[in-house]
Amino acid sequence: MKLSVIIVNYNVRYFLEQALLAVRRAAQGLDVEVFVVDNASTDDSVAMVREKFPEVELIVNAQNVGFSRANNQAIRRARSEYILLLNPDTVVNEDTFQRCLEFMDAHPEAGALGVRMIDGSGKFLPESKRGFPSPWVAFCKTFGLSTLFPKSRLFNHYHLGYLDEHQTHEVEVLAGAFMLLRKKVLDEVGLLDESFFMYGEDIDLSWRIHQAGFKNYYFPHTTIIHYKGESTRKGSLNYVRVFYQAMIIFARKHFKGQRARWFILMLQSAIFFRAALTLGANVLRRVYLPLLDAVLIFGGLFFLKNFWAEFYYKDPDYYQPQFLYFNVPLYMALWMGGLYFSGAYEEPFNFRRLTRGLVGGTVLLAAVYGFLPLELRPSRAIIVLGAVWTLLALSTLRTVLHFLRFGNFNVGKDRPRNLVIVGSEAESERVRHLLQQANVQKNLIGVVAPGNSHNPDRFLSDLSCLDEVVHIFRVDEIIFCSRDVPAHAIMQWMTRLGPALNYRIVPEESLSIIGSPSKNSAGELYTIQIRFNIAAPLARRNKRLFDVLLALAVLPFWPLMALLVRNPFGLLRNAFSVLGGKKTWVGYASPREEQSTLPALRPGVLTPLDGLRLQTLNPQTVRRLDFLYAKDYSLSDDLELVWKGWRNLGRQHPPS
Repeated sequence: MKLSVIIVNYNVRYFLEQALLAVRRAAQGLDVEVFVVDNASTDDSVAMVREKFPEVELIVNAQNVGFSRANNQAIRRARSEYILLLNPDTVVNEDTFQRCLEFMDAHPEAGALGVRMIDGSGKFLPESKRGFPSPWVAFCKTFGLSTLFPKSRLFNHYHLGYLDEHQTHEVEVLAGAFMLLRKKVLDEVGLLDESFFMYGEDIDLSWRIHQAGFKNYYFPHTTIIHYKGESTRKGSLNYVRVFYQAMIIFARKHFKGQRARWFILMLQSAIFFRAALTLGANVLRRVYLPLLDAVLIFGGLFFLKNFWAEFYYKDPDYYQPQFLYFNVPLYMALWMGGLYFSGAYEEPFNFRRLTRGLVGGTVLLAAVYGFLPLELRPSRAIIVLGAVWTLLALSTLRTVLHFLRFGNFNVGKDRPRNLVIVGSEAESERVRHLLQQANVQKNLIGVVAPGNSHNPDRFLSDLSCLDEVVHIFRVDEIIFCSRDVPAHAIMQWMTRLGPALNYRIVPEESLSIIGSPSKNSAGELYTIQIRFNIAAPLARRNKRLFDVLLALAVLPFWPLMALLVRNPFGLLRNAFSVLGGKKTWVGYASPREEQSTLPALRPGVLTPLDGLRLQTLNPQTVRRLDFLYAKDYSLSDDLELVWKGWRNLGRQHPPS
């Protein structure tokens, strides 16, 4: 057998389906076996492979054993001359296997080979070719010198930026996303080091191949798409920790003495430096808008205080000092709290949420105002004027931010993104139905024929004129039907049209449309999979707020409630558990192991069963009730279930 393709999967079902379809096409006419090793996915990946790809040899792990160990499981079963390690979030070209095998056969000194990779926007991925890490290389990468000087031999040895991406080169490190290995070389140098759970194993294996006297080649005469970001997001602290810990394992394994100590010290410093940058960026991303809001509200109230004192009371010292250190912070907290709980920070350009939040905060402020001591109750005019100022100032701020980001002042009225489908009549019609079912709001301009001729009554143009269609109709997004358009043509157009557009691919017979605009973000799906209301950030926050408020209400009234509920001390324990985040007042009724397909919730005191008089139901009905609770969730559901099941608020275990 010539080639064994090994794909390790973890919860990327839709990307795996697309990858396997591409592998099937690339394997035509070749002697190829395909392995999929699933690391305990919960997204029905295993069922999909069994149903749609019966030719695949499937290895199912009961837990996530990591990338290296999972690959080794399949390598030990492989019977081929060559082994290809392939990520599930990739799309190989129709000629990829043929071209790579021909090159390896012609170069017996080659131990491993990597190819030219582009991301989901068509941009070249520099990690297609890399150099071995060293203290200096690690320093340049950590502190951004490799980014500042991408073509420098001195500063960017990590990505070998000085080597032409379109020419074949002998390189030091290949990416594990696509790593073609000669089996006899692998037998000589050993399998992947299972000390590396994720990241670093490709560097280690490349090093061992190089040390054994074989060559690693970068081969650009075939291109693949690597969506990236599907396992660990690069903007996360977890990525920083896992990546640099892998580099430390590599340094301890392959360097000795003073060099090893310096390298490890550099990597440990890099962990703290990059973690601080990541944490700071994540915090700034979350707080910059509330901080700007706070500055505007404070400045407006300060101005209004002085203006109203002069204009109305004719006394510049009318307001006491406590107005600034008590009243102003109180007003700000209530207005910004209203914005937070209305979801105005999740959707910053939604003026409806902005107005609703400010109105709610003003109503609450008016209620609180009446309970304040007289000396802390300044003129009510300040509240009214402050509310008006806050609405105008925050609306203006969002309009300016919208212009800086999108280049127009049409806040909430963005031009619908223009979409073009490239495919046959049958496939394009199927894509239309998928978009409708997924409730995708795009302006469908029309369809481009996949060949070099077309019917002008049914198609905008043929594929050769796609760039003209993009220009004339101001197209923002293109969906390619992979049944009709070869992978090499898709990649050529992505590279030609550039990263300004969004590109998506719909695999044949698939219920998903796949794309990813950036190598640093997780891929995006248009799919008809179920959307659970309870997974929305606003719903989860409101549910948690309800939990906390009810728990706080239970504590002072517990002596009275103890006479009414079935388990008084259980009620008290539940209140503290809810406050501590260990429980929720309303959760699922199904056993924990059957909840994997639903958005995660804490164990519930009550369940959807408490809304029924019948407590004994078959398991299928219970699962269906949980499903509907998650899918159609609203805060009123929790209120209703608590009202109906209040006598069971002391329950320690949900009903079985």
